[in-house]
Order: sequence, then C-alpha cells, then structure tokens
Amino acid sequence: MKIKQEWFASWFDSPYYHTLYKDRDETEAQQFIERLLKHLKPQENSQALDLACGKGRHSLVLANNGLNVLGADLSPASINAAKELENERLKFIVQDMREPTWNNRFDYIFNLFTSFGYFERFVDNLRTINAVHAGLKENGIFVIDFLNAIKTVNELVPKSEKEIDGINFEIERAEEKGIIVKRIYVHDNGECKSFQERVQALTLEDFEAYFYNKFQIRRLFGDYELNEFNEQTSDRLIIVAQKRRC
Repeated sequence: MKIKQEWFASWFDSPYYHTLYKDRDETEAQQFIERLLKHLKPQENSQALDLACGKGRHSLVLANNGLNVLGADLSPASINAAKELENERLKFIVQDMREPTWNNRFDYIFNLFTSFGYFERFVDNLRTINAVHAGLKENGIFVIDFLNAIKTVNELVPKSEKEIDGINFEIERAEEKGIIVKRIYVHDNGECKSFQERVQALTLEDFEAYFYNKFQIRRLFGDYELNEFNEQTSDRLIIVAQKRRC
C-alpha cells in the first residue's frame, strides 16, 4: 500500500519553495535573534537546538552569538544547503521533530518562523511538545515563534500572484475548519505544478493547553521587535516558556 506523503515533506524539499521565499529579510531574522538573546541572556557555550531550521539562517546567528547549535529539519535539501554553514559551533541533521533522539541535552530549543502546526493530527503537535520537553535540561527554555492566527485569519488575502526568476506563482489562501490553507500553483516552462501549505490556526489558548504541566510561559511577544503581544493587532505570537519538572 502506498503511503500518502505529508504535504510539507514534498513542498519544503522542492526548489520552488526556496524560490518563492528567497527574498526573506535576512537582516530582520538576524536582528530578531539578537534581540531575543539579549532578553534570554544565555551563558556562553549554552547548548541550543534550532528545530525545523530550514537552511539554517537562524541557526547561524545563534552560533555567531556564542551558542553551540544543532539545527534539525525534515528536508534533506534544506539540510544539505545548511551543512555549508557548519563549523565547530554549528551542526545540522535531518530529523522529524516528532521523533527525537535526544534527552536532557539542550539549554534552549527554538522553533521559529511558523514551523509548527503542520500535521494533520493534533496528537502530532503534542508529540512534538513532549519531544521538546524531553530534550531540554532542567529549567530549559523553549521559544516558539508562530503566526498570530486570529489576525492572520481576519486579514487573509484570498488570491495573489507573483513572478520570480521567470516562474509564475499563483497563490490562493483560505481558512478551512481551523486550518490556514495556502494553495500554490507554479507555472514554469509551460508546466503547472501544485503544492499546499497547511498550518493549524493555533491560538495562545491552544498552546497553553499543549504546555499544561510541561511548560510555564514566561513571556509573550507580538513581533520581531519584541513588542507586547496583542491577539487582535500583533503579527506574531512569540512564546518564551520554561520547562517544568513535572
């Protein structure tokens, strides 16, 4: 029996994914991480995991600021690209976030740029949270950077189109039964290919439920400048949480 491939396994490993998002603001990413580290005040040589690290842009900034970093991502293509950044402080592996191979190893685990809520089953979210909890040392810190689902759903742009490097992308967006769905139609050299992005519209209350008896929320931020979170106006939901003993 053929097993259905999860959407993110094919899309994130596609060259079209990297083309569509190639103009992400690297300066913004660096400034966000540096602001975050000023808030967290990690000790030199703290152990950090960048979970769902992509090509490692956040991982590199973490390492350049004195942390020992392991970047993990499901996409072999992304990890192959990230490995070009490796140094004595920075390593990368292919890893499903639901299936950890580490226990009590990290002082910090980061999950950034809406790299959560992709799964069809909500139980897989809980598996991931449990894996993060197991991977952190006592009193370790979990930072998750997620979209603000309430504002995102309210402001969805149903359709848009863009051309990048001669490739035309048609994008449709909708909220469907608690899932924010982005359908991406790629027109390249006379061929049309289709992909999806599916992200659960998780709110702060959802994360509080996932964190119950596992994490204590220490701080909430609403954007990459670390302003306070407001569920109606903030672009992001950035949670800083500390591991509970039990």
